Amino acid sequence: MAFHEPNVDFEKRKRDHLRLALSLKNQAIGKAGFDRVELIHEALPDLDFSEINISSRSLGFQSPTPFLISSMTAGHGDSTHLNALLARVAQDFGWRMGVGSQRRELNDKNAAKEWKAIRRQAPKARLFGNLGISQLIHSPVDSIERLVDSLEASGMIIHLNALQECLQPEGTPNFRGGLKAIRNLAKKLSVPVIVKETGCGFSRATLKRLSGLGLGAVDVSGFGGTHWGRIEGDRNSRSDARRQAAETLADWGIPTVESLAEAITLKRDYEVWASGGVRTGLDAAKLLAMGADVVGFAAPVLAAAVRGEKNLRQLMSSIEFEVKTVMFCTGCKDINELRKKKVWKWRGK
Repeated sequence: MAFHEPNVDFEKRKRDHLRLALSLKNQAIGKAGFDRVELIHEALPDLDFSEINISSRSLGFQSPTPFLISSMTAGHGDSTHLNALLARVAQDFGWRMGVGSQRRELNDKNAAKEWKAIRRQAPKARLFGNLGISQLIHSPVDSIERLVDSLEASGMIIHLNALQECLQPEGTPNFRGGLKAIRNLAKKLSVPVIVKETGCGFSRATLKRLSGLGLGAVDVSGFGGTHWGRIEGDRNSRSDARRQAAETLADWGIPTVESLAEAITLKRDYEVWASGGVRTGLDAAKLLAMGADVVGFAAPVLAAAVRGEKNLRQLMSSIEFEVKTVMFCTGCKDINELRKKKVWKWRGK
């Protein structure tokens, strides 16, 4: 049976998550693996900076950028304003956006009002729904389709968060039947299904298992950014075994760069998106050069949005300019060239 969390408890948990996600102690800074990747400088690029084009095609749609505001928060009083701000700016910049968990909407039809209000403010934003694997397993496809409809979503993200569910006081670490549920959803849902981790990455073996299911994309979402095990540890009492486990497993996960490196060498039938510890345009450019189709940002975007719209726009502008500068300095006029010209190498090799 699915676990139905009371709304008041759900809202408190989501507020805790928002607060703790901004704490540096819950960030695995410097461990995503970006220092292992070196981009090769081109001293004489045969192009003008004005020619640089960062538009990108994903899931059959052309977008002005290859960037995604990754799923972060939803379902509490503060989230509507925050998500509306993110959606408006994402629309203006041409970034995709994953919304926070739509879990509450499965049992509370009034929760759809948040998304309808946001959609009215950003009618052209390319938004992606979001639901956890534990909820998917116990939900008929028709229920998931309603989540798509309320958001007018371009796709549905199913997040995998095994470590978080084990350590969360309200956790539901019940994943049996998950692969079957994903296959069924991908077959029947009206929009593409994206499977993503939440900061612990994917092994080569799991990436192989996800091929052949009919997925649109897999977001590797590796270790190196916000660590949900650490966050849930903070939410447990000091005497709780889950708090000790969170400290023991504070560095649990497969780094973003390692997960992406595994994914790009596989024969697969889905796009590869990359997130987890992405903090700058240089980080994003490295992932794109390695072969990522889309790159997601979470913590830095959240921190900027909390400070206000001006800060958010400045951050996103800086990221885009940094990526364009890297492309110019590697002699790549567009994202396709950046991926195919082999302008990166493992550091020291």
